[in-house]
Amino acid sequence: MNIFKFLKDVSREMKKVTWPRGSELVSYTITVVVTVAFVAVFFAVIDIGITQILNNVPFLNN
Repeated sequence: MNIFKFLKDVSREMKKVTWPRGSELVSYTITVVVTVAFVAVFFAVIDIGITQILNNVPFLNN
């Protein structure tokens, strides 16, 4: 398969795609950003908690 046939096939497939409207795109983007922020905060809190627990274990401290 040469590159030109590949690009032609890609172009043909891209024309079949149903693209989201502007309002849908904004809604989906907000959902992704909020979800990523929530997961980041969640793991930060877990990390801080585990760090505090391990810092209070006597034989792990120098």
